[in-house]
Amino acid sequence: MSVALYDSVAARRLLLVQFVVVILFSAAFCVNGHKWALSAFLGGLSACLPSAVFLLLTWRHQDNKQAYGRLAWSFFIGEVVKIILTIILLVVSLAVFKADFLPLSVTYLTVLIVQILAPAVINIFRH
Repeated sequence: MSVALYDSVAARRLLLVQFVVVILFSAAFCVNGHKWALSAFLGGLSACLPSAVFLLLTWRHQDNKQAYGRLAWSFFIGEVVKIILTIILLVVSLAVFKADFLPLSVTYLTVLIVQILAPAVINIFRH
């Protein structure tokens, strides 16, 4: 589920929670060495950064009077950019930085799980 489906405050909170998870996992993997910490950070960044870019793209196209179909195209273009950016970041992490696969994939998947579960937790504490 994309962050732009929430209001701006909830979307910012979700991105903040994701980034905190990235920092915590990077610190936890730091016990095994700085390469694992960097790998975890790059994996988390590969999930957080595309969500932030998607959020910025969809906010840029928002207005009170959307033309018919324009909102759908905005989401479609945002998702395409998000997927392409995710692939690029993962390839750069693995090929250029020679990141270890285990911490990269664990942090990446954890941030994706947080993206799914955090809105429910945020809504519970909002009321």
